[in-house]
Amino acid sequence: LPLLPLTVSSSMNPLQPPDASSEEPFTTYFDSKIPIPEDEKQSCFSFRKLWAFTGPGFLMSIAYLDPGNIESDLQSGAVAGFKLLWVLMLATLIGLLLQRLAARLGVVTGLHLAEVCNRQYQKVPRIILWLMVELAIIGSDMQEVIGSAIAINLLSMGKIPLWGGVLITIADTFVFLFLDKYGLRKLEAFFGFLITIMALTFGYEYITVRPNQGKLLQGLFVPYCQDCGTPQLEQAVGIVGAVIMPHNMYLHSALVKSRQVNRANKREVREANKYFFIESCIALFVSFIINIFVVTVFAEAFFKKNNADVNAVCVNTSSPHSSLFPNNNETLEVDIYKGGAVLGCYFGPAALYIWAIGILAAGQSSTMTGTYSGQFVMEGFLNLRWSRFARVLLTRSIAITPTLFVAIFQDVEHLTGMNDFLNVLMSLQLPFALIPVLTFTSLPSSGGSGGGVLILLICSINMYFVVDYVMSLNHVALYVGAAVLSVIYLSFVAYLVSVAPAEAPCSWEQPMGCFSHCSVRCPIAQPQGQNRCGS
Repeated sequence: LPLLPLTVSSSMNPLQPPDASSEEPFTTYFDSKIPIPEDEKQSCFSFRKLWAFTGPGFLMSIAYLDPGNIESDLQSGAVAGFKLLWVLMLATLIGLLLQRLAARLGVVTGLHLAEVCNRQYQKVPRIILWLMVELAIIGSDMQEVIGSAIAINLLSMGKIPLWGGVLITIADTFVFLFLDKYGLRKLEAFFGFLITIMALTFGYEYITVRPNQGKLLQGLFVPYCQDCGTPQLEQAVGIVGAVIMPHNMYLHSALVKSRQVNRANKREVREANKYFFIESCIALFVSFIINIFVVTVFAEAFFKKNNADVNAVCVNTSSPHSSLFPNNNETLEVDIYKGGAVLGCYFGPAALYIWAIGILAAGQSSTMTGTYSGQFVMEGFLNLRWSRFARVLLTRSIAITPTLFVAIFQDVEHLTGMNDFLNVLMSLQLPFALIPVLTFTSLPSSGGSGGGVLILLICSINMYFVVDYVMSLNHVALYVGAAVLSVIYLSFVAYLVSVAPAEAPCSWEQPMGCFSHCSVRCPIAQPQGQNRCGS
């Protein structure tokens, strides 16, 4: 795909790849860059090179395994059985394509998405865009930290309250975030360890429950939902919103900068794009399998169950969580907390504790990558030059403060409503990552049309999600407020789409092309150090 220059203001700095000889003024994740081994045989594929490029894709994939995704998975299984597995697969494939674009942007330009937005948008839309992405990060972080706190509550048999689990999560996140002081590869290995824990724990639940494999395959490859109604449709929309995370595109475009790639060398740029894509495919395949574990466990064990069924089993096993499920004929509703409790009732205490360990790994890993996202977004949009500790402290404080208030004033047993609200919030922010990624990486004559359809589809899904959520609140004032905000929201989305350029783009293959604010045409590549855009 080509890379489009976007002319917005003649007073802006041009978007150009930094000179290879210049040093970055500050670092976050890149105190040292990983060297790529030379391949003397010039073969089309090298496992040594793939291993060197492995890391950023797996960190990116953690957003597909955060507690919000896990909760969406278990609710999908409990509400629709195996019928929505194809939606999960489709959403993951769309996510892969978007992550590929984000990674290419970082490799080709040497800038991550927030830095490109800083150079290409005027001040007011740039600040609004930053605020929207920060809202997405805060919403995601609340789910991740609350998920970790719920896991700690389950592991402690309720002795550690929700707010106590939040404080523990805050503390250990700060500790883990400084692991890269001991080497970037060690940090990436730690994230790999957490993903392995999730695979083992949720895999244990899968083996214990033994879902029907025929229904699993049918749900994956038959894009149809028989006898589905509004609850199943809402769950399908929720899957898309939970899987495709807006801030994750900002994260991935930054993480790929951690490898030593000579962007003046056409072959190295192509090679980096190839290996990052292969790694992303592997990482998202692993995350997809883990998500399937969760969906199918709850589809097999709890689809079409009601509260009375679960209450009877919990009482018979003397479970301390039997009070969570009233003795009535209403359809079973589960979240992360109740999901662990119901697994414990049906499959024993081991299933509950192993579930909690998996949720803790999911929450802890996604909280850490969410913090990295916050740092990249803030320093990119605002061009900050703060110390690393100050940036970590600020980004964590912005995201963690509302989470702590929720933990203090909300009961661990009644968090489903908050998660529904956060899913709506994050789904609304998705165009603010989609549009910049597609704008800077797609030709209007080719990828632009498909990107426009994707943006229209996402906005339509978002509006359905918002209307359905607001209607459920049954308050006229909220209807009016939602209508006004929807007009403002759609107007800003339309503005971002309208500033997409239509002129001739710069090619991905142009290694040293600069992106001038005075001309949208791609200048002839200059020898390194003689770039006419100036550097």
